[in-house]
Amino acid sequence: MKYKYQLIFLGNLGENSKKIQDLFFEKVSELRLPESAFLVVTPANFTQDYKENQPAFCFYFGSPNGNFKNHTFVNRLIKDATPILPIFENSFSKEIPKVLENYNGQKYDATVDSKIVNLALESFGKLRHSRKVFVSYKRDDSSSVAIQLYEALERNNFDVFLDTHSIKQGELFQEELWHRMTDCDVIVMLNTEGFMTSKWCKEELAEANAKQIGIVQVVWPDHTLENTSHISEPIFLQQEDFVDEQYASKDTSKLIDSCVARIVNTAESMRARNLAARQDNLITEFTNLARTKGKEVHLQPARYLTEDLGGNKRRIFIPTIGIPRSMDCNQSDKLRQEISEYEIDSIHLIFDDLRIREKWLEHLDWLNVYLKVKTLKKQNFETWLQNN
Repeated sequence: MKYKYQLIFLGNLGENSKKIQDLFFEKVSELRLPESAFLVVTPANFTQDYKENQPAFCFYFGSPNGNFKNHTFVNRLIKDATPILPIFENSFSKEIPKVLENYNGQKYDATVDSKIVNLALESFGKLRHSRKVFVSYKRDDSSSVAIQLYEALERNNFDVFLDTHSIKQGELFQEELWHRMTDCDVIVMLNTEGFMTSKWCKEELAEANAKQIGIVQVVWPDHTLENTSHISEPIFLQQEDFVDEQYASKDTSKLIDSCVARIVNTAESMRARNLAARQDNLITEFTNLARTKGKEVHLQPARYLTEDLGGNKRRIFIPTIGIPRSMDCNQSDKLRQEISEYEIDSIHLIFDDLRIREKWLEHLDWLNVYLKVKTLKKQNFETWLQNN
């Protein structure tokens, strides 16, 4: 791949911009992507290195005293339709130049570092644009906290699944619940004393293990951590983490604001690690099956697979987490523009179809008739590899 992903830093650069840059490359490492695929562009090298025909994302750091910098570079990025995230500390209108007044800004504090970095990764297509989280809880123990977290996660631009809020009347409840869990990036599990006494909560934990979905395990005071077989991040609550130190009521207990912020930030931080783990599982299974069929399959640095068909022609297989959509197919087709070293025969999104609703799988089969990028479900890997 000849393209570089351009990470641009403009404005009032300093300690905050350095923290964002360092965290960005930590996330890149978690996603097992090569650092060399990304180019950092600052005012010092903008004129020489910035390329308008290659993917870019800009962080513009505001100035508390209104000393706005890099006007020429900002105007060029606007002309090129480059995504720009204005970052301010107190007042957007005072710290961000007027030319960026129509852009959605982000107020900065240390709790939003992961969110800021993930926005860039989403723009580059390295994290899913969908930001889905599943709240698992026992209604008789923690309904009020579950609703509180639902609202807080929604405010932070997550698409949240909560059983009492997210399933339409007339839907098959359990089938839709498993379908929605399949499409989540992270599960926030409210581990109360009675959590594992619930049949449904036990099944949700088992499903998370089967799907290798990362869990933020919020452990109630005087309770123990539940065993999980994959990525899990525990948050041990103390009595003082609850308003008025009351944590035993399913209807009235509430977390204090700082604790809610910690849970939201942990869910944000979990996304990249969980995505990489689930991609690894798909890549390993598909590669091992392909090689048993005599296929020459290789993992590329950008985390997609290629099959050598002879000459200069290859097939591409892209591991896709959650439920594939037509937008995923369109975005994947753009990969053709980035690759010049060989001819692309076809592009396939490979995905785990476990617990995806049958009506959605039928929709994907219908899309395969009309779209250039095809989907290939895990249960059909072996048959497809045998016949193609």
